[in-house]
Amino acid sequence: ERFLQYVKIGSSANPNTLDYPSSRGQWLLGEVLVKQLKSFGIEDAQQDVHGLVWGTIPSTCAGPVPTILLNAHLDTSPEAPGDHCKPEVIENYAGGDIPLANGELIQVAHTPELMQLHGKTLVVTDGRTLLGGDDKAGVAAIMEVSNYLMEHPEIPHGPIRILFTCDEEIGRGTRFFDLKTAGAIAGYTLDGGGSGTIDVETFSGDLATVKFLGHNTHPSVGRGKMVNALKAAAEFVAALPSDQLSPETTCGREGFLHPYVFHGSVSEATVQILLRDFETPKLAEYASLLESMAKDQMQRQPRLTIQVHAEHQYRNLGDKLREFPPAADLAEKAFLKLGRTCKRDAIRGGSDGSLMSHLGLPTPNLSVGQYNIHSTKEFACLDEMVQAVEHAVVLAELWSEYGRA
Repeated sequence: ERFLQYVKIGSSANPNTLDYPSSRGQWLLGEVLVKQLKSFGIEDAQQDVHGLVWGTIPSTCAGPVPTILLNAHLDTSPEAPGDHCKPEVIENYAGGDIPLANGELIQVAHTPELMQLHGKTLVVTDGRTLLGGDDKAGVAAIMEVSNYLMEHPEIPHGPIRILFTCDEEIGRGTRFFDLKTAGAIAGYTLDGGGSGTIDVETFSGDLATVKFLGHNTHPSVGRGKMVNALKAAAEFVAALPSDQLSPETTCGREGFLHPYVFHGSVSEATVQILLRDFETPKLAEYASLLESMAKDQMQRQPRLTIQVHAEHQYRNLGDKLREFPPAADLAEKAFLKLGRTCKRDAIRGGSDGSLMSHLGLPTPNLSVGQYNIHSTKEFACLDEMVQAVEHAVVLAELWSEYGRA
């Protein structure tokens, strides 16, 4: 019920503002969570001046044991509509394509994971919006962990810090994250797809903003005078690698350049391009490629100005996890204690854990039943969300054993 409540609160991130959080919905969702955390008995639950939600599940152990942190993000992707979500619950999924209210289908041919979900409870939308399971599935799971542990003080665990961040989807999730406030030895983002996966690597990511400065005139007298920035930007995007280094043609550990925002006018246009690779030094190579392309195009069009600026977004969390093996080792041990198989994986994306890890808090990412994220065909698996809750509870117990040892 909490998950269905959360997805109905529109909280899309807005990349076109510098406000933090970038949307009112994130504030509103955070306010709801604080009230619920307090109702569980978490007395220090609060929403800080930046919209981050903090709280602590108190230790049930007599002696000192390590503090861990559980994190999910409040925002949803701006790449598809997020407001007015109308979730629909499918109990005992019988297999086959899933018809949505708008006439679209979630097709098994395009989502083969459905073949492993027969008999499960799924949550879909009407096909007009995101579901927001990325990452409200994680939010709901952490809230359930909080409620369960507060109701069961007989379960041994150390202090567990709860943190809900904002604007993860636009690379700003940890802008106001404070390591001292977190006070934890390790963290876990619940922001992964499916079940049984521990993401121990992420992409490293930068954002390239390419600005095109042209010259506008009335089109009737444009000959020899007009320089159309929109056309120049389109030419630039068309020249990007298409048979390699693009999301459409890469997989596994291959990186890419992904133009995903294009706007402007005759006089000025902007293209934003995501630079992604597991090997951080390659990001500089991708930025150099863009600068070389800009230089070549300006030589062909001397009255055109192209400016390329690349900014840091996040780095591969594996670089830091290798320095503190227990963060991933205990997550794996928790799956085994539950009698479940698991795998360590590298995620072709990023997470707030990427940034937290490089700030000094090793933070792998855990599965929480998300599918088809950033799409109007997104859905979530309730059974796998429950499994994520069970895993987090056992993980907390293992950390208390680790501390006593």
